[in-house]
Amino acid sequence: MDQRGLIERARDGEHDAFAELLDARLARLDAAARLILRDTELARDAVQEAMIRAWRDLPGLRDPDRFDAWLHRLLVNTCLDLVRRRKRRVIEVELLSTDQAAPYDAVASLADRQLIDDALARLDPGHRAVVALVYLLGMPVPEVARVMGIPVGTAKSRLHYALAAMRTTMTVAPDTIPATAGGLA
Repeated sequence: MDQRGLIERARDGEHDAFAELLDARLARLDAAARLILRDTELARDAVQEAMIRAWRDLPGLRDPDRFDAWLHRLLVNTCLDLVRRRKRRVIEVELLSTDQAAPYDAVASLADRQLIDDALARLDPGHRAVVALVYLLGMPVPEVARVMGIPVGTAKSRLHYALAAMRTTMTVAPDTIPATAGGLA
């Protein structure tokens, strides 16, 4: 059955149709939440909360063709809400590869992952969210702006500054990185 039909059935209260809609998207939602929140358990909580919000708010979805963007927006907002509630807490994330062949040099690959992880850790959640949506979910910047409820220029600016901060973090010796490198607003 097509997406529109599944959405209509889910709007009518059919749990199986809603589950089918989410099954295909669950892994990507979880990966995005892990990247934004940097905590596996907190990411699972965010995905679960986003699914609850989606079930509750599905009757209000005006354009069923925009279901994916609407669902991603719910997830990003849920992640940012959780960050606001939990404030500053040291958290870690495990970066998992997606459909890639095994790297030829495992040590170099781990070192690269650690550099990227450290650079992401220094970003604030709003900037991490933009990076996750663009590079993990492959969304174009205008779509990211719609999902996050921000102007396109702000999304572009956040992506630009996040990538610049990550480049700086990855090229400067780790013990000389200023504490404000991730404090972008």
